[in-house]
Amino acid sequence: MNILLEKKERTASITLERPPLNVLNLPMLRELQAALDSVHRDEAVDILVIRGSGERAFSSGVDVKDHTRAKVPEMLEVVHGAIRSLLSLPQITIALVRGACLGGGCELASSCDFILASDNSFFATPEIQVGCYPPVALARFPLQIGYRRSAEMILTGRSFSAQEAAAMGLINRAVPENELEQALEDLLEELKGKSRAVRRIALKGLRERALKDFPADLARSEELYLKELLATEDVEEGVQAFLEKRKPRWNHR
Repeated sequence: MNILLEKKERTASITLERPPLNVLNLPMLRELQAALDSVHRDEAVDILVIRGSGERAFSSGVDVKDHTRAKVPEMLEVVHGAIRSLLSLPQITIALVRGACLGGGCELASSCDFILASDNSFFATPEIQVGCYPPVALARFPLQIGYRRSAEMILTGRSFSAQEAAAMGLINRAVPENELEQALEDLLEELKGKSRAVRRIALKGLRERALKDFPADLARSEELYLKELLATEDVEEGVQAFLEKRKPRWNHR
C-alpha cells in the first residue's frame, strides 16, 4: 500500500507513502482515488490533510514511465480522476508540503483549498523538460496565479522557492520547517472553531466561482495532449532521454 488514510477528531489524513520522493504511479493513484472516495462518504470528517512521507518531498510528480504514448490515456484518466474527486470533496482540504512539490504532485497540492509549506520546500511543473506539459496546471494556473507566472512555470519548468510561491499566491504560507506541524494545528483549530454548516456553504460558493470554467478547460487541455502533443516526435524523445539519463535531442516536431 502506497497511501495511508487515517481519521481522527473530524480530520482525515492522507499520506503519500512512497519515499523518498513519493512518485505517483498508476497503482498509487488508484489507491488515492479510493481514499478520496472514503473521505467523501464520511460525514464525520470536516477537513482532509494530504502530506508526503519523509522530509524530501511532498511528491516529485507522476512517474515518467507512465508518460509514454501507450500509457498516457490511462495516466491522464487516473490522475485527473483523482484531481476531480479532490476538488469535489465537501470537506476543506489542506496540502502540507515539505521538500519537492513537482509536476503532478504540484497539481495535486494546488487542487487543495490551503497549502502550508516548509520554508525549504520548492515548487515546479518541469514536464516541459521531458517533452510534455502539465494539463491541470495549464487549465487552472492562469486563474490561480495569473498568466505571466503560469507561463513562467509551465514553459520554463524552473523551480520556485516556498517564499516565491507564497508571494505569487500559489501557496498560503511558508513557515520554518520546525514550525510546520504547529502551523497546521493552528489552522485546524481555527477552521474547526467555525460552524460546519456555514463553512461548507461558503466553501461551495468559493469553489463554484474558482472552478466555473475548469471542467471545459481541463477537457481542452486533455484534448491538446492526446491529439496534438502525442502526435509529436519530441514527446517520445523527452521521456526516453529522461529514462536514459541524457539530454534530449529535440527534432522540434
